[in-house]
Amino acid sequence: MREITASGLTVEEAKLNALDQLGLNEDQVTVEVIDEGKKGLFGVFGTKRAYVKVQEREDLVSDGKTYLKQMVEQMGTSNVDIKVHQDDDEIRYELTGDEIGKLIGKRGQTLNALQYLTSLVVNQHRGVHYTVVVDAEGYRERRKETLEQLANNLAKKATRTEEDVFIEPMPSYERKIIHTALHDHSDVSTYSDGQDPNRRVVIRPRKLDD
Repeated sequence: MREITASGLTVEEAKLNALDQLGLNEDQVTVEVIDEGKKGLFGVFGTKRAYVKVQEREDLVSDGKTYLKQMVEQMGTSNVDIKVHQDDDEIRYELTGDEIGKLIGKRGQTLNALQYLTSLVVNQHRGVHYTVVVDAEGYRERRKETLEQLANNLAKKATRTEEDVFIEPMPSYERKIIHTALHDHSDVSTYSDGQDPNRRVVIRPRKLDD
């Protein structure tokens, strides 16, 4: 694993020292501040050095892929290919192969669990947080379209009945799809209610806020 701990008079100097030793630029690494250090008297006497841990990003991607591969094999679906795409602070794992339905589960519950656990592995003990997406043969996009259609249908119901409509609990990123779909709706507004894992979106007719 390409990882190094370096020190400097400041956090910035410690980070630059680590990058020089690794031969990488800042976009290629994650930085965890171990000790911010402390300036001494007149900036000299009693100075405490700053320490940072710098890790190459590729290791984070590999950690997630290795973990996913192990989980998939334990579920009895070893003939699965995992492709990885990274864009800034998002890492996406695309699963293709046999018996993909087993990895998706009812309403994506199994896929959501794999995504949650992989996110924990990728982000453990890191100085920054990455958004981890685990997809299986385009399921996420199909689910997004289903949720957008659901949002619009339930918005019509809320407008017609002039009552709040409560949607079943769902993960935060799926709730975000609902909120986004109805953000500019003229007749309803949305908010989230409850605590995870039972947190859900409520569609509220704007007339009730008048």
